[in-house]
Amino acid sequence: MAQQDFRFFHQLRVRWAEVDMQGIVFNGNYLNYFDVAFTEYWRKTGLPDVMAQAEAGLEMFARKATIEYHAPARFDDVLDIGVRCAELGRSSMRFTLDIYLGDQLLASGEMMYVYADSRIRKSTPVPDQWRERLSAMENSLEDGA
Repeated sequence: MAQQDFRFFHQLRVRWAEVDMQGIVFNGNYLNYFDVAFTEYWRKTGLPDVMAQAEAGLEMFARKATIEYHAPARFDDVLDIGVRCAELGRSSMRFTLDIYLGDQLLASGEMMYVYADSRIRKSTPVPDQWRERLSAMENSLEDGA
């Protein structure tokens, strides 16, 4: 996905605790970066947060996460992490995420979630209100709102 295709970005500075002996970000931390950016994206949608979802007994469960590394991030780099809702299935949601340092793509990935009844751990359809809100989020961001 091209950088200009993302309408939502979260900025994050690499901390010392996140780098390895070579002074580059340890590979596992990129999933943390994805998660932080996704949380901020979700917050912007105004949809129920994880606590409200748990209370309702209907939650999003992580089903799949992938990362492709292109170039390393280093201590004190200021990263821009793009998040986009790429697909809404019956009960699943797929998000694409890219991490940039300026115009340079450092890492790309996907996170897939399944919406489910947490009591019986069985998938359930993504609510229409959520679909509308995610669509509005992507569309409003495209309009520059």
